[in-house]
Amino acid sequence: MNLEIEAVYENGVLKLDRPLPLQEQQRVKLTVQVPGGHARQSYGLIGWKGSSQDLEYLLGPENDPWNEP
Repeated sequence: MNLEIEAVYENGVLKLDRPLPLQEQQRVKLTVQVPGGHARQSYGLIGWKGSSQDLEYLLGPENDPWNEP
């Protein structure tokens, strides 16, 4: 069974927006997806010192070196 539910990460804990239809002590496997653009998802993983908004702009399609003006 696959479920998709939103949650908020707070103080080291994921807080779900609604209860899950699972049994107590049932083991599950999680995949976490962060909403937003590529830069926002990878922000903090590289040595970038600027803001996520600046990185999003720099990686945007208008700055693609393969696009001809």
